Amino acid sequence: MKTIILSIFTVIISLFSLQANAQDRLSKNNYVVLTSKIPQLKPILLTADALEQEDGNNYGDFQIIICGKTVEDLKNKDLMHDFIHKAEAQKVKIVVCGFSLKKFKIDENEIPEELEVVPNGILYDFQLQKKGYRSLAL
Repeated sequence: MKTIILSIFTVIISLFSLQANAQDRLSKNNYVVLTSKIPQLKPILLTADALEQEDGNNYGDFQIIICGKTVEDLKNKDLMHDFIHKAEAQKVKIVVCGFSLKKFKIDENEIPEELEVVPNGILYDFQLQKKGYRSLAL
């Protein structure tokens, strides 16, 4: 009997802990920007920096999704170096649409390894929106 009561008590405490963690994540301001142009990375990163300053402790996650023909530019490692370095310094995640890579016949090995590839960038954007991310498409 003591074991059952102790087990129930442990489950209840665990549920309250999970709920508190979920509420903490929801209280953060999370952002995602979908872009089809590499030059837009500069103002997007400036925006991420400004939002981090403005949000303070409420700043959460910031992700950039790159889709469309511009994925061809990702092969230019010199062009991408500064963007990747700045994004890493700001803890901004750059994600690449795998569907776009396939469409424009770009091998994942041709793009910088710091970039994460997702199967479908548009779907990924919607999935983040369902998690409460504020979204902007450029």
